[in-house]
Amino acid sequence: MYSTCLYCNNSLGTNETIETFPVGRRLAFDQSKGRLWVVCRKCEKWNLSPLEERWEAIEQCERIFHDARKRVSTDNIGLAKLGEGLELVRIGQAMRPEFAAWRYGDQFGRRQKRAILIGTGAAVVGGGLLIAGASAGILSGGGWGMYQGIQGLINVARNKRRLAVITAPDGRRLTIRGENAARTRIILGDSRAGGWSLDLHHGKDERTLLEGEHARRATALIMPKVNSGGASRAKVKTAVDRIESSGDPERYLNLVARTPPPRAESTSWKSRSWDKKGRAPANGISKLPLETRLAVEMAVNEENERRALEGELALLELEWKEAEEIAAIADRLGNESVDEQFEELKRRSLAEPR
Repeated sequence: MYSTCLYCNNSLGTNETIETFPVGRRLAFDQSKGRLWVVCRKCEKWNLSPLEERWEAIEQCERIFHDARKRVSTDNIGLAKLGEGLELVRIGQAMRPEFAAWRYGDQFGRRQKRAILIGTGAAVVGGGLLIAGASAGILSGGGWGMYQGIQGLINVARNKRRLAVITAPDGRRLTIRGENAARTRIILGDSRAGGWSLDLHHGKDERTLLEGEHARRATALIMPKVNSGGASRAKVKTAVDRIESSGDPERYLNLVARTPPPRAESTSWKSRSWDKKGRAPANGISKLPLETRLAVEMAVNEENERRALEGELALLELEWKEAEEIAAIADRLGNESVDEQFEELKRRSLAEPR
């Protein structure tokens, strides 16, 4: 196999993932037609691989693409980015987008362990204060009041804790704190902008309506801090199931926008129920049930990834159509055994357990 681009002579790079085909950092393959290309990262041209080196590599690419954590597909082309830096471009019928609980299980599990450690430390300190108060004979009087005072300080700290800094559409930098997240809500919006919007609260009772990309980015920044306590694998699985049952991440976020929150009279932008101080009710994203909060974080992350990858897919599809025309001609020239090898590849692929 050649190691430099046939068009610009630059190195095609190497990979350690495809054992039978270690050349290239972006591989494109079509299992149905038995094609394998190395895409040059310098000129973006598709270099068709020799016939004798394709078969096992195509099978391995298909298996790895199927198991990839980060991938997106359109009707006839898909893109997967692997942790090792290799990118796979799959030509053919789109595979069903999947939400794997294991992708998020470790992430939320680590947060949960960290939260438990922090909580244990706080409990030790609080317990020490109570014991000290009891030994000093003040627990029956001011000890309990002191404990309540500490809890009050903790709640104030949570409300004032800075969660994120969001860039508004007009360029302003908006600081989002805990008390803002308690009033920020996912609401119904313009269907042309994704169907949902973010009623973002910031500062002292200030509000900004975010739509489309701005809403997705802001939600993706806020939710990890809201979910800083993590969750068990069972909770993560429940959240994953909710997204899958809705069809896709964007539909799930629309479902959240349509679901009336507790104590709220409406989900519209203008019609809201307010407290006695004239503020929106504290029934925002940080007050949602844990499984819902987890699912929102997963969904908005997946949607951001999908849209970013789809920008690359549009270009890849144009390049693939041109490369396929050349490959079809090349494979027919002087290679009468191609059809037999191709049929054998299809038989092996169908016979292999998934």
